[in-house]
Amino acid sequence: MNGTEGGCLCGAVRFRVTDTPLSSIICHCRTCRRASGAPSVAWLTVARSDFTVLSGVPTEFTSSAGVTRSFCSICGTPLTYKSDQNPDTIDVTTISLDDPSLVPPTREVWLAHKVSWEGTNRGLDQYPRGSSDGPYPGA
Repeated sequence: MNGTEGGCLCGAVRFRVTDTPLSSIICHCRTCRRASGAPSVAWLTVARSDFTVLSGVPTEFTSSAGVTRSFCSICGTPLTYKSDQNPDTIDVTTISLDDPSLVPPTREVWLAHKVSWEGTNRGLDQYPRGSSDGPYPGA
């Protein structure tokens, strides 16, 4: 993928990603689940310089220390995740892309937080916490 656009459900916020994402994951952590109201969230990570809001103004809030999330204040669609630990990147909700099939996930992270009734995709690399913590043994 060398660029795509996306936006929120109501169309008030539109954005463009201008280059290939650095990664694409499914996250099962508690804060992603609570922020989205879903059992997991698919994210793609891009360089902040490759992400541009085209229209609208996403609302931002601090969801935990050093983490800022954004969403559409009209329809509530979760849009981005920024971490002070990674100032050069931004995570974008994959499903907010016009064509989310362009960036299928390659990993599932924070499986230690996964709700018991949600399945996993064993075809993806599996991590009990973040990717930097190493994969599940035998995964």
